[in-house]
Amino acid sequence: MTANVWTRWPSREALLHEGVSRPRRLLARGVRLLVLGTLLWGAFTSSRLHGWGSVAAVVGLLAAVCAAWAFFRTTLAHRLWPSLALVAVLLALAVGARSVGFDVPALVIWCGCAVMALERMPVLAALPVSSVALTCYVVVSDDAWPATAATVAGLLLAGYVLRLDAEARGSAQRLLAQERAARAAEAETAALAERARIAREIHDVLAHSLSAQLVHLEAARLLIERDADRRQILDRVVAARGMAREGLAETRQALSALRGDLTPLEDFLAQLVDMAEGAADVTITGDRRPLPAEASQAVRRVAQEALTNARRHAPGARVRVRLEYRAHEVVLDVRDSGGPPGEVTGTGGGYGLLGMRERAELLGGSLSAGPGEEGFVVTLKVPV
Repeated sequence: MTANVWTRWPSREALLHEGVSRPRRLLARGVRLLVLGTLLWGAFTSSRLHGWGSVAAVVGLLAAVCAAWAFFRTTLAHRLWPSLALVAVLLALAVGARSVGFDVPALVIWCGCAVMALERMPVLAALPVSSVALTCYVVVSDDAWPATAATVAGLLLAGYVLRLDAEARGSAQRLLAQERAARAAEAETAALAERARIAREIHDVLAHSLSAQLVHLEAARLLIERDADRRQILDRVVAARGMAREGLAETRQALSALRGDLTPLEDFLAQLVDMAEGAADVTITGDRRPLPAEASQAVRRVAQEALTNARRHAPGARVRVRLEYRAHEVVLDVRDSGGPPGEVTGTGGGYGLLGMRERAELLGGSLSAGPGEEGFVVTLKVPV
């Protein structure tokens, strides 16, 4: 054994007997009451003491019980020297009991000290205590030496087995506490991840809405600078207000989606194309199937942002949206038929190309965007 094994105290969980079943606790209390009854019986039935002598004997036995209780407390606090002092008091009380004829209480105290020391103290301190206690037992025992040797071996084995059992229970309690802490940390992490996901969804929805509003407001500003017709300016302002309302509605929809109430992706893309300015169409290929919430949200947000960018940078261009279900991934392809090529970026700190790419990478997918043969092409691939 290593030095740590010799000097290590049993854990507090082991000394407190945590995790012990109710029947076992009741049995342990019954054994203690039996031992106490034996000690008191030995005091009252002694033929050598009468009157005040018996009272003194009872007081001494009660002192032994108090010392044993204090020993349990000091070992629980891992206090070595007070524990050794209390064991010495118990051994001395047993010697005193033996000297006045209380053989049975003395033997019980010696045997109890040997077992308790092995169960509750460091091995390096328990072995000398048990040796002294069992030596006293051997000296006064009237049994034949084989029976005495068997009793001594049984007491040593009992003390060590109780120690191993207590340490096993203590380890089980520590593992249970660690598991509970791990579950609590896992639940907290899941809650934080869910909050981050909700925040990301709301950010993306509002960024898309604000970006679209900015397009209409910028158009309204240009019309005002050119002294355009009041009706044209009003149309742009009304369109911006409509985008604000749509943004709020999409925010509510995102929250509903996070709760598991998702509109079918195909229907969402169809509605998105119907609301787009200019000519747009959507094509669905492959075996349609429900997608995980995060993958579905990624496709929705990328489609929204791609259509908004097409409206901003290629007004009037025809936009084709294609959603393909593959064996292990879903692919969204959005491309316009022309217009001034430019970098697809959000405005006002919005979503844009960077936000789309980050969303795809969070799901283990990829996003590419750039000029195609005719116009601008955005392609999203998400594993499912």
